[in-house]
Amino acid sequence: MFQVAALYRFAPFDDPAALRQPLLDLCVAEGVMGTLLLAREGVNGTIAGTEGGIAAVLGHIRGVPGCADLDVKYSTAADMPFQRMKVRLKKEIVTMKVTGLDPARDAAPYVDPAEWNALVDDPDTVLIDTRNGFEVGYGSFTGAVDPATKSFGEFPDWWRANADRFAGKRVAMFCTGGIRCEKSTAFLRHEGVENVVHLKGGILAYLEQVPEADSRWHGSCFVFDDRVSVGHGLVEVGERSDPD
Repeated sequence: MFQVAALYRFAPFDDPAALRQPLLDLCVAEGVMGTLLLAREGVNGTIAGTEGGIAAVLGHIRGVPGCADLDVKYSTAADMPFQRMKVRLKKEIVTMKVTGLDPARDAAPYVDPAEWNALVDDPDTVLIDTRNGFEVGYGSFTGAVDPATKSFGEFPDWWRANADRFAGKRVAMFCTGGIRCEKSTAFLRHEGVENVVHLKGGILAYLEQVPEADSRWHGSCFVFDDRVSVGHGLVEVGERSDPD
């Protein structure tokens, strides 16, 4: 059994290139595989390995200035879900192509998974799924708006074309692990939207913490590794499970 860690942290890195090789060397030494992205705005990725190997890598990342509060979601996989280890340098750890955003400073308030159902059931709240259309095809929350984007970089244009539809509503945003909704709420606030929140820990935290009997989630959640998708309790589902 392998431990899987989905992680991210928005933090200012003056020289992300200097962080790359020591991080890659440690991952290789610990037998950890997956993908980590480094940019001036922080770190993002998913890795898998033994509990000890994952702990060593996460400890290393938490030692980087600004990363002590690294956001991590744990799950398991029966087989190693990655083929190799990659540490890549990027312009953004999640690509939106909007200048001037600072999610570390400007992201909207969190809503804990235990409180999320109240927003799903609230007629004055609109849920927006910030994932792409392919991912949404595996599952989503009851009544959520699907922007039908092909990539996260299309979200700003979609919002600007549709913002009037949501005037007077509270906007609640969600994504797989939290990073895209954190950046998208910073974008909405940059656009002048104040009544916006997002799901803490993303769909993965919700599926882990909220009992299936109480869940407003339908289908499975696509993940970016060989498990393909997971369901309630973060149990591996694999094949596509369409929303009801």
